[in-house]
Amino acid sequence: MPNYTAPLDDMLFLFEKLRDNKNYNELEKYNEVNSDLVKDILGEAAKISENLILPLALSGDENPAQLENGVVRTPPGYKEAYSKYIEDGWISLSCDPKYGGQGMPKTVSAFFDEMLSSASLSFKLYSELTIGAYNCLLRHAPEEMKDKYLPKMVEGKWSGTMCLTEPVCGTDLGMLKTKAVEQKDGTFKISGQKIFITSGDHDLTENIIHLVIARASDSPPGTKGISLFLVPKYIVNDDGSIGPRNGVSTGSVEHKMGIKGSATCVLNFDEAVGYMIGPKNKGLNQMFTMMNLERIVVGIQGLGISEIAYQNSLSYAKERKQGKTNNSKSTNGADFIIEHADIRKSLLNMKSIIEGERALCFWLSQQTEVSLYHSDENIKQEASDYVSLMTPVVKSLFTDLAMEITSDAMQIHGGYGFTKDQGIEQLYRDNRITPIYEGTNSVQAADLVFRKLINKNGDIITKFLKMIKSECESKNENVKTFSKEINYYIDILSKFTDWIKEKHTNDKDDVSAAANDYLKTLGFVSLAYSWIKVLEVSYKEHETNKKFYDDKINTAKFFFQKILPRAEFHYKSAISGSSNIMNFKFN
Repeated sequence: MPNYTAPLDDMLFLFEKLRDNKNYNELEKYNEVNSDLVKDILGEAAKISENLILPLALSGDENPAQLENGVVRTPPGYKEAYSKYIEDGWISLSCDPKYGGQGMPKTVSAFFDEMLSSASLSFKLYSELTIGAYNCLLRHAPEEMKDKYLPKMVEGKWSGTMCLTEPVCGTDLGMLKTKAVEQKDGTFKISGQKIFITSGDHDLTENIIHLVIARASDSPPGTKGISLFLVPKYIVNDDGSIGPRNGVSTGSVEHKMGIKGSATCVLNFDEAVGYMIGPKNKGLNQMFTMMNLERIVVGIQGLGISEIAYQNSLSYAKERKQGKTNNSKSTNGADFIIEHADIRKSLLNMKSIIEGERALCFWLSQQTEVSLYHSDENIKQEASDYVSLMTPVVKSLFTDLAMEITSDAMQIHGGYGFTKDQGIEQLYRDNRITPIYEGTNSVQAADLVFRKLINKNGDIITKFLKMIKSECESKNENVKTFSKEINYYIDILSKFTDWIKEKHTNDKDDVSAAANDYLKTLGFVSLAYSWIKVLEVSYKEHETNKKFYDDKINTAKFFFQKILPRAEFHYKSAISGSSNIMNFKFN
């Protein structure tokens, strides 16, 4: 089983030194969330992640969730751990105090999301979808519905799901077949089948609150006719007690490559009682509240798995002897593999990406809070646009790079990495779902280039690049070298953007073929921007903690020398166009 220690020093560094967003600091609701409080919270979060949840990773992999006589049973140890987890209030961390939550910002809860993803993604998924459903209901449900369902969800006694995908539709939700027939009492009878439903059924909670998209009988075809419904596993009585079983049953639990402890279900809705959330035919917009936040969290899953893969690779490299280096000082014929240049390069590759991602995620968490709670509508909208722009980048880039990092981790471990003994191959398998679910990474890239660069509020990407360029104009002589470097890649990204905009009008196949390359170019430049912010602090504060800040500076140097140049490669590859791709004749 892999070992894991939560990277508290790095997390606290970000919270204390990079909480520099003026608009975020104007949010009065978080005035009391200071460094001492966050240090205490993250310290306790680390303990529960390392001691309670980490051992569940192996248990879930060896004893997957199973459907037995109509009941979905979670792996050994899950029930006991979940009881302790909700008893300590961890689900409520970022929830509204009105419904029993602790009201912590995403600048704090995102760190806990990362820890849980490192410790056991399968276990995390049982509560993660609950928070997603909570966020959707919080923003779109009527007060009576929120009062009835949210307190129990925040407490963790009831869980939540997101039910979109069907056998006939995945990405193209306009093709859905699930029907909703209105009843005289205002409820609806929901009938249809949903597949690949994460935490769709299990034995951890008293009730499961399904959020289901369906088409009312009088609604138009396509996405314009989609409504969103709350469909509980058990009917909830007016007094809040649990009533009879609803018409929801589990058809099967998928047998998967990874995240085996998580129950991925086929759910059958047979005239199940459902309650419409918000206006009719506006369900897709409502569901996207949940989906967009979930996509950022999926990116954090990739970050968390990358972190534990790196930690174990570093540890193994320090204790495994193999071969002699070019400048070997060994007296017994072998050196620790960490002395080999290629191994060191792989480790620094992991480290520089992970720390850049964590810093970018922290920046995005601040923007998210501003987009939700700032009093100035213009500031709120600008932050919302930045979040919209970066959501597909964080989801796709972090998870794709996690595949690279977990693969490199297996390589560093050699033959042991390919066996189950070290647990490294499980990290690779568990992460493999992250580029697929919540919208595949190719769909995210298409969403970015066709919908996110420019919207009704204007040219978002140009505004974003101007903001980066402005913030990277450093007065520190040491940082200026890095600023000059990032400006070179910002210019490349600007040219790439102009090319994308031009191709929008005359060759959309070129845009489609370039979408993934564009997303990665934007992603690597965004990571470089995060590193500039880290460098500003590192040079300024250097004398206060030389070892820590030297580590940051040298890791940043590696990123700028070895990782950032990938951005130019993706640009050059993309602008070759799509004619050969589209004209190629497959036999």
